[in-house]
Amino acid sequence: MAAVRLGKNHLRWCFNCNLPILEDAVCSICGSDTKEVDVTPPGDVRPAFRHDLEFIRELADSQFGPGSGDVLIPDGHIVLLNKAPSLDRMDEIITDGSVVATMRYDIGSGWKLLNRMQGAMRIGNVMTKGFVVCDPSAVRFIRENKNLMAPGVVDAHPDVKDDDEVIIIDTERNVIATGLARMNADEMIKSDRGIAVKKKWVDKEEFLQIDKKATWDDVIDANRPVLERRSNEAVVFINDMVSKNDIPAVVSFSGGKDSLATLLLTLDAGHRLPVLFIDTGLEFSETVEHVHDTVKRYDLELIEEKAPTDAFFGNLIHFGPPAKDFRWCCKTNKLGPTVNAILKNFPNGVLSFIGQRKYESEARHSKPRVWKNPWTPGQIGASPIQSWNSLHVWMYIFWKKAEFNVWYTRGLDRIGCFLCPASDLSELDIVKGKSDRYEQWDTYLNDLSSSRGLPDEWKGYGLWRWKKAPDSIREEVMRVTGKDITELKKQSARSGPLFLKVQEGHSPCVLGFSVEGAVSRSVDIDKLKRLAGILGKNIEADDGGQWLSVNNITVFREGSMISKGADENNVRKAMRKMFDLIIRSEQCVCCSLCIARCPESALSLKDNSVILDHEKCVQCEKCLGPCPAVNFREEEFSL
Repeated sequence: MAAVRLGKNHLRWCFNCNLPILEDAVCSICGSDTKEVDVTPPGDVRPAFRHDLEFIRELADSQFGPGSGDVLIPDGHIVLLNKAPSLDRMDEIITDGSVVATMRYDIGSGWKLLNRMQGAMRIGNVMTKGFVVCDPSAVRFIRENKNLMAPGVVDAHPDVKDDDEVIIIDTERNVIATGLARMNADEMIKSDRGIAVKKKWVDKEEFLQIDKKATWDDVIDANRPVLERRSNEAVVFINDMVSKNDIPAVVSFSGGKDSLATLLLTLDAGHRLPVLFIDTGLEFSETVEHVHDTVKRYDLELIEEKAPTDAFFGNLIHFGPPAKDFRWCCKTNKLGPTVNAILKNFPNGVLSFIGQRKYESEARHSKPRVWKNPWTPGQIGASPIQSWNSLHVWMYIFWKKAEFNVWYTRGLDRIGCFLCPASDLSELDIVKGKSDRYEQWDTYLNDLSSSRGLPDEWKGYGLWRWKKAPDSIREEVMRVTGKDITELKKQSARSGPLFLKVQEGHSPCVLGFSVEGAVSRSVDIDKLKRLAGILGKNIEADDGGQWLSVNNITVFREGSMISKGADENNVRKAMRKMFDLIIRSEQCVCCSLCIARCPESALSLKDNSVILDHEKCVQCEKCLGPCPAVNFREEEFSL
C-alpha cells in the first residue's frame, strides 16, 4: 500500500533521556540533540496503552516463545504506535527511538508480528521457536540482500510453516535477518533447491537498546515547550474566531480524543461554550456516558440531539448494511439530527469548534482550517487543532490530566459508530468482543446472510463493508479463499413490485452531495446494461452481473443505488432517470413508443424487449418520454 503524506513527521527522540520529542531539535530537559524517528507516513503516532502493550507481548510470545514479548517491549519504556497503510490494519511499534517491529492484521488469519532488525536482535537471545538457522556460507549472500535458499538452511524450528514470519540466525545464534518462510521447516531442511525464506530486513544497523526507563509524566515535561506553543496558538485562533463572528459558538463534541482536546482548548481560551453532541443511536454506551461525564465535570451546558429510534435499524430493511461506498447511515443518523439541532438552537447561525485534523485522512487534509458547512446553512466550522498530529493531542490531554474515552484503552485508535463500515476488520473484532451493543448487529448480519443465501465468508471477512470492493481486497480475498469476491457477495434474487426509497444530502463522512437509494427488489444488471447507454457513454459493469456504473451513478444487483456529484439537482435527476431505466429494462410492454421517439434509430425490439445500439445513441434522452411501464404503476419515490 502506498504511503500517504498528510503533513510533516514531527516525531523525534532524545536518546539521552530516552523520550519522544515532538518538533524540537534539542531536548528541553538535557539539552541534547534529538533525532527524527523514521516512521511510515502519515506518521500520526499515538501512545501504546496497557492493553496494547499486553497484546504485543502476547503476540511475540506466541510466535517466538515465552519471554520474547518482555525483551521486545521492556517494562518502564515509552512505547508508541504508528498506523501505517495496509489492506486492513498495521501498526509500527516504536520504543527506544526506533521501530522495533510491526503488527499486522491479515484477512483470514488475524494478527502477526513482523520483526524489524531491532526487534529481531532483542528477541534473538531468548526465542525458542520461529527461527531458521543458516549455514555460515550463506550469511554473506543474505547480507547482500539475497533470499535464503534451501541449500543454505542448516536447521529450523519444526513448527515453522510456509508464510510464517521468521528470524534467520547463524550457527552461533547471531541474528542475520528477518523474513517470510516460503517452505515448511522439514521441506527447507531437506530440499536442495528453492527459496526457503524470503528476506525482509538484514543486519545492516547497530543494535540500539537503552536501559533508561521513563514515564508519560517525563514525556510531558520534556515536551512542555511545544505543548505551550501549540496550545497558545490555538487559544489565539479561538479568540480571534469568536471576536470576528457575531454568532453563538459551540464545541462539537463526539466523545473522541480530538473533540476533547478542542473542548479543553476553548476552556484555556477563557470560554465556557455549550457542548453539542449528536447521539446517532449507534454510539458506544461508554461514549454517551463519557460525553455526559465530561460536560458535568467542567460544568458546561449540553445540547444533545438524538437520531430517531428506528433511524438505522428501521431502514436496514430498505437499504441493507451500509458500506464504505454506500454510507446512507450518515444521512439518517448524523446529517439529519445535526441539521435539526442547529436549526432548532441556532437559527441565525453558529460557530462550531470541531476537532478536525489534517493527519486523519486525505479528505480532511484538503479542507481549510475554517470552512462553511455545505450541508448545514449558517454553520461555520473551525478547527483549532488542524495541524496537530495524534501525539500532540494525546500529550495535551495527558498534560491537562483529562479523562478520556475508555475505548482507546481497549485497542481502538479512533472512536465512532460501533458498526461503522469504515472500520477495519481488526477493529470490528475488538468491538465484537467488548461492546454490549454489537450482538444486535451480529444477529442482523447472521439473519441477512441466511435469508440471502450468502456464504460464511461474507460476514466473517466483513465483505458487507463494500458494495464494490477495491482490487486490493478482491485479490486478497481470492488469495485467502480461492474464490472471487463477486461469488462471495452474490445474493439470492428478491421479487415483488419495483419501488425506490432514498436518502440524500451532503455527507459528513464523504465530501460532496450524494443520494443513496434502495430498490425494493433485485435488479437484473444484464438487462439494465442493454439500455444504460441512454444515460451516458461511460459505462462500467461487473462481468458477474453484480453492478453497473454510468457516469457518477452506480446500481448494484441487490438493489442498492448511489448517485454522486457537485450539483444537487443533477444528482437527483440522475437517480430518477436511472430508476426509470431499471423499470423500462425489466417491465417493458413492447409498445414501441420509445423506439418511435428516437431520432437516431438507435432502439429496436428483440425477444420482447427494447435493445439499444450504443454506437448510434447520442444521449439525447428523447426516448425517455411517457412509458406505460413507468407511468402506469404504483410507485414510492420522493426526492
